[in-house]
Amino acid sequence: MKKWILAVLFVILYGLLTFFGLGPVLLADGTDTERLWTFAFVLLLYAAITALLVWIVHRSRSKGR
Repeated sequence: MKKWILAVLFVILYGLLTFFGLGPVLLADGTDTERLWTFAFVLLLYAAITALLVWIVHRSRSKGR
C-alpha cells in the first residue's frame, strides 16, 4: 500500500474520531458520568487506531527487507 494513501486514511480516521467522539464529550448536555465514560471510550479508540497504524507500518517495513 502506498504511504500517502495510508497517511490520508489515518488522518481521516483521526479526524472523524475527533469530530464524532470528542464533540459529544465537550458539547453534549449529558451527565458528567456519561461524558466521562464517552471520553474513556474515545481514548480507547484512539489507542486502538494508533496501535493499528503502528502495526501496519511495522509490518510494511519488515516486508520490505
